Amino acid sequence: MNLQVQDIAAHCEQLPERFIRKQDEEYGNVTNSNASSPAKIPVIDVSLLTSSHLELDKLKTAITTWGCFQAINHGIEGSFLDKVREVSRLFFDLSAEEKKKYLREENDLEGYGNDMVLSDHQILDWTDRLYLTVFPKHQRMLQFWPKNPTDFREVVDDYCSKIELINQVILKAMARSLNLEDNCFSDQYGTTNSKMFARFNYYPPCPWPDKVLGVKPHADGSAVTFLLQDKEVEGLQVLKDGQWFGVPIVPDALTINVGDQIEIMSNGIFKSPVHRVLVNTKNQRITLAVFCMPQTEKDIGPVEGLITDGTPRLYKNVTYSRDFFFQNYQHGKRTIDACKI
Repeated sequence: MNLQVQDIAAHCEQLPERFIRKQDEEYGNVTNSNASSPAKIPVIDVSLLTSSHLELDKLKTAITTWGCFQAINHGIEGSFLDKVREVSRLFFDLSAEEKKKYLREENDLEGYGNDMVLSDHQILDWTDRLYLTVFPKHQRMLQFWPKNPTDFREVVDDYCSKIELINQVILKAMARSLNLEDNCFSDQYGTTNSKMFARFNYYPPCPWPDKVLGVKPHADGSAVTFLLQDKEVEGLQVLKDGQWFGVPIVPDALTINVGDQIEIMSNGIFKSPVHRVLVNTKNQRITLAVFCMPQTEKDIGPVEGLITDGTPRLYKNVTYSRDFFFQNYQHGKRTIDACKI
C-alpha cells in the first residue's frame, strides 16, 4: 500500500476491495452486527489493590470472565492523559509529507504506516499506526520517534515510565488474587530488558462502517495491554460468550486487558480476550495502546503452583516473540492455539 488509510479516506469515493471484511469468515458463527451491548466491564481502583481483599477479588473476577477492566486511581493525572492524547493527535494532523519521514520499512513493524501485508488475501484494517519500541531504551529506533510535536518524545517517555510502574502493581496483584507469591508472574516477566511497545492508532471516518473494521478480531500477544481510549469516540468491542460488547469510555480510566502470555502463565485461569475495533462515519478516533511483554529471550509457561492433578498443564513453555504473534494474527489465527498442549 503506497497510500496511508488517512489519505485514502480523504479522497475515497469507492471503498478499496482490500478493506472489505469477509463477514461470513469472521470469527465463526459470531454475529457480525455492528450493534453491540454496552459492556459492564468491571472498574478496578488500582490504589486499593495493595490493601483491599475485596478489590483483589474484583480484579480476579474481571480477568477470569472479561479478560479486561477499567482502571481508575492509577496514579496518572487526567491532565497528563490529555497531554498524551494531544501529542498523538498533533502527530496524525501533520502533513502526509511530514509523517512519511517516519515511514516503516516494508517488512517491519517499527514506524508509521498501516497493515504489514503478509499475503495477497489479507483483509486490511481501516487504521494508520505509529509503532515504537519504548523499552529497553537501548533498543529504541529514534529515527521513527517524531520530532514534531517538539515534546512528543518527552511525553511518551514519561507516560510509558508511569505505565511500567502500574504494570508491576497489576502483575503482583494478579498473583495475590490467586494466592500465589507476589512475584511469580514478575519473575517470569523479568525486570530487566522487559519489552514495551507503544502503538498510536488513528481511525479515519469511513462512509461504509459496516464493511470495514478498524482492527480485525484478535487477542493480544502481550502480557498486559494498557489502552488510552479516545476521550469522546468509542469503537472498541470485546467478545464474551459469543457476543460483542462495546467498551464504554470511563473518564481518566485506562482500559487494561491481559494478553496471551498471562493466559499461559496463569494456566488458562485468566483469559486473553478477543477484541476488535469498529469505525465511525463522521468522527476520527485516536487511541494509544501500550504492550508490556516479558523478555523475548525467556521461555514462559504456566506457574508451577497452578498445576495440580485436578488442573493439569494446558500450555507448553514457549518463547513468545512479536514475529510469532503477527504471523498468526495477519492470517486470522489465534497465536495461543499454537501454544496449547
